[in-house]
Amino acid sequence: VQLQAYGGGLVQTGDSLRLSCVASGRPFANYDMGWFRQAPGKEREFVAAISRTGSRTYYADSVKGRFTISRDKITVYLQMNSLKSEDTAVYYCALHGGGSYYTPSAAYDYWGRGTQVTVSS
Repeated sequence: VQLQAYGGGLVQTGDSLRLSCVASGRPFANYDMGWFRQAPGKEREFVAAISRTGSRTYYADSVKGRFTISRDKITVYLQMNSLKSEDTAVYYCALHGGGSYYTPSAAYDYWGRGTQVTVSS
């Protein structure tokens, strides 16, 4: 499975950005998906996840109400609104390996290359 995240960039505080993640090599629609991020000097942290049907979504408290995860047949999106400087990080999409837990990175089997999001104040 190959995952590719894109859509990052340099924005200002309060701006919006939409990230996209596409997958190849495996039926994408059969898997739950997640977004993580890693800021310099920090551990990778959970941002959001979505079930394979899109009926269930999960968010980290730090992004709840500002970020929205969604998907269609070939792409997973992360709409990021009201961006803050603390959202600056490399963002990764990941394919969930099954089970009931979505926040640990160990729950995900495949990871894409990240995309840099920088929010300037």
